[in-house]
Amino acid sequence: MKRDGHRDFDFLHGRWQVRNERLRERLAGCTDWETFDACVNCQPLPGGLGNLETHEADWNGGYRGVALRLYAPATRRWSIHWASDRSGELEPPVRGGFDRDVGRFLGEDRHAGRLVRVRFLWTRIDGDHARWEQAFSADNGAHWETNWFMHFTREEAMP
Repeated sequence: MKRDGHRDFDFLHGRWQVRNERLRERLAGCTDWETFDACVNCQPLPGGLGNLETHEADWNGGYRGVALRLYAPATRRWSIHWASDRSGELEPPVRGGFDRDVGRFLGEDRHAGRLVRVRFLWTRIDGDHARWEQAFSADNGAHWETNWFMHFTREEAMP
């Protein structure tokens, strides 16, 4: 029987300090990284539907954003949706799931006007640390450029 993954993101519930490392230019051969901090709060949605994560950062004039994660019991897969005050629009989702402590999620989006594949990797490190990374591929997944890392450290212990 397949494992039910509806609790896969429970480790992320709570308040976090996040150290971001972001490639300054994507899919341009850039090797220059910028770093900034963010505050993140993640709360479960009613009925095990998923969770909602809020972000606040002072990067590049400041931004606020939300990640909405929804679990589909029929497929046992997650969809992750992102929106920020920069665009005010919900970006196309990535979909996938966890194998042990690593979650792999894939989707499609546009970057600088061209279609790209998007990959998120989530790693549960321990009860107080997690890592997220994002990569783009302009050649349908043959080559990937990792362009963003987020290093999560729990701000307070869960009750």
